Amino acid sequence: MSSAGLKTLTDTLKRGSFDAAYYICGEDDYQKENAAKQLIASALGPAMRDFNLDIRRAQDMDSRSFDAIISSIPMMAERRVVVIREAGALRKDIRKTIERYLKTPAPDVLLLLVEASGGKADKEITRLATMMEFDLLSADRVPRWISHYVVTELKTTITPAAIDLLQGAVGNDLYQLVAELDKLASFTNGGEIGEEAVAAIVGIRRGETMADLLDAIARRNVNQALEMVDHVLGQPKTTAVSVVMALATQTVALGWGRSKLDEGLPLARLQSEYVDLLKRLGSVYTGRAWGSAASAWASAMPLWERNGLQQALDALLAADMMLKETRYSSEDQVLTTLILAMCLADEHEIAA
Repeated sequence: MSSAGLKTLTDTLKRGSFDAAYYICGEDDYQKENAAKQLIASALGPAMRDFNLDIRRAQDMDSRSFDAIISSIPMMAERRVVVIREAGALRKDIRKTIERYLKTPAPDVLLLLVEASGGKADKEITRLATMMEFDLLSADRVPRWISHYVVTELKTTITPAAIDLLQGAVGNDLYQLVAELDKLASFTNGGEIGEEAVAAIVGIRRGETMADLLDAIARRNVNQALEMVDHVLGQPKTTAVSVVMALATQTVALGWGRSKLDEGLPLARLQSEYVDLLKRLGSVYTGRAWGSAASAWASAMPLWERNGLQQALDALLAADMMLKETRYSSEDQVLTTLILAMCLADEHEIAA
């Protein structure tokens, strides 16, 4: 998550005063929508919104319609709020009109320009409006976000084991996490959300998550890994592509760790070195919380040598190519082939 975007939002809400316009952008649609909702709620009382809130799509606007809504006078309120969604789709003429407006904005209007997911940040609008950028939550931020949402929005608590299991099933998709957490709170009737509730409602159990699959492959336990394939692919938001991405991160990390050990780093220090590396890299897709990944990689490191790691990377490249040619193999077939190649690379024995 972009800490700068969150800080700007928090500071704005705390002081209760607003800049003329905010450009809300980034990859995380949930955080962008939430930021817009909080700004609207802070700027307008519920009774005043029907008269002083305009929400439009960029595709439906032209310069004349923008001028009309931006020049309207607030009714029984201090200000009006104008929200333009999918700002990247603004046509050139209205974009120029908005840029001119932002140079001399109306004092009684709060303009929110909300960018669509995947849209490129507009440099000129970024310069003229206050930017709030919200990127996808990194794996290490997800547990804290889940706990915060459960406490503040659902008025209950959730155990660390339940958080870990839920993250393993859903990842960092906040819309999906909210949907699952709302169901879990209803299921527990306001009581603490535990691992058993996650298993019952989300349909995932310990030993069936992507993290469990990654661990089994890191340990080169081919039998255990193969048994998990169907379970993992049956989870929401999990595909063979996402598994290959997480395995690629893991394998590169193992290669980095092997180099560090070969340079003389003590094995006991490797886990903390991994955590530091992930903090520096920031947005790497690990498929699980950073602490869990660092611990698993360090524990598995003695099982991997340079030749085996190179063979594993070659197998990942082949799997990636096969997934792009889906007519040749199903996802479970691709993963089965990949697991065999990785776990048996360099002629290591299969774990019991």
